[in-house]
Amino acid sequence: MLKIGEFSKLSHLTIKALRFYEKRGLLIPQKVDEQTGYRFYETSQLKEAARIKSYRQLGLSIEEIQAINKGTNLKEVLISKAKVLESQKEEIESRLLMIHHLLDDNEIQYQVIEKMIPKTIVYYSEVKVKSYSDMMKIIPSLKKECKELNPHVKCTKPPYEFCEYLDNEHKESDIWIRHNEAVECMGEESTRIMFKKIPETKVLSIFYKGAYDEIGVAYSFLMKYVEDNGYQVSGRSRECYIDGIWNKESVDEWLTEIQIPIV
Repeated sequence: MLKIGEFSKLSHLTIKALRFYEKRGLLIPQKVDEQTGYRFYETSQLKEAARIKSYRQLGLSIEEIQAINKGTNLKEVLISKAKVLESQKEEIESRLLMIHHLLDDNEIQYQVIEKMIPKTIVYYSEVKVKSYSDMMKIIPSLKKECKELNPHVKCTKPPYEFCEYLDNEHKESDIWIRHNEAVECMGEESTRIMFKKIPETKVLSIFYKGAYDEIGVAYSFLMKYVEDNGYQVSGRSRECYIDGIWNKESVDEWLTEIQIPIV
């Protein structure tokens, strides 16, 4: 038999790791001296130690190894792990792309994020406003109207609210805007309050801080990022108003998230 130190050297597993695997029931010593507490292993257990180590190097969790030991099909576990790694690979490559883009830009002003917006139900309203800032004054009345019409309808958690601009050109006045807010279910409609389902959407996102009349600079940055990295725009841009006139005194503190749907 091998003492735990000898077994540690031959298996290339630390004593701490061996004690941990013993505690989790993965690699139990063949014998434990009741008086000294010394642990002894059979040389045949080196094969099991190597198997556990190889699984851990593949990124399998303790729970996954335990499941395999209890009869779960190894191939199914590895296929599932491969899917997770492929997803992580795409995420890492996306992050590297963003980093290189920022490094290539002379002025690092914005950080671009690629993310998925889950499918959801929204209530929405299409209204015409005199100026962009007037939208902030209308949104509360739209919320109130929807609540009075559908007292049972609740907004999703986390909340998701955004505005889209429906005109086919930039306009300084008489601007058509669609306000959307995610809710848990469909509800009763009116002339101003309507409901629809929106599919899962991949977007590029940046956060802009400042007055709305200067937000075009942020759009310019984001659209250049789209073109430089081979994305295609697949829908209208979305503006999510996080901080604004309702909670910040200075326009310099207004915070808006711009989302561009892409494929």
